[in-house]
Amino acid sequence: MVVGDNISTDEIMPAGARVLPFRSNIPEISRFVFAQLDESYYARAMAYQETGHLIVAGENYGQGSSREHAALAPRYLGLEAVIARRFARIHWQNLINFGVLPLTFMRPDDLRHIKQGDILILSDLSQVIQMGNQVTAVNKTQSKTYLAEHTLSDRQVQILLAGGLINFFRQ
Repeated sequence: MVVGDNISTDEIMPAGARVLPFRSNIPEISRFVFAQLDESYYARAMAYQETGHLIVAGENYGQGSSREHAALAPRYLGLEAVIARRFARIHWQNLINFGVLPLTFMRPDDLRHIKQGDILILSDLSQVIQMGNQVTAVNKTQSKTYLAEHTLSDRQVQILLAGGLINFFRQ
């Protein structure tokens, strides 16, 4: 999925009377992820739940409240990474806590070349994030590559490799 600037946690995981009754039911609340922006996201994400998918975003991705469900529900749907121009600080950490890799474009203008439906491949992420901070995203649809980076500490890398904070502590 490709989204623009200032995507709020409310747009990622809506609040309100429709969703609130399902708050502790992750499979059920995941049906509402990005529904305000794209009602087809849930079906598309479910198709890639086992193999994983990523989101491409602009500035200030995850702004607003510190709602953990805005990271947890997309992760349930198979979200493995978000490549953005810039993240809201608390959401960035929530992504890590739930095992989603936050990456930042090294060339911010690359975002404008990526279209909804493009197939981007991030290969060998487990090895790549341990060896350095640079990740190459290959756009198979357009035969282009984009450079992204992470600013994770060693501990945050270990949390991601464990699949999130709960698994990290479980180990």
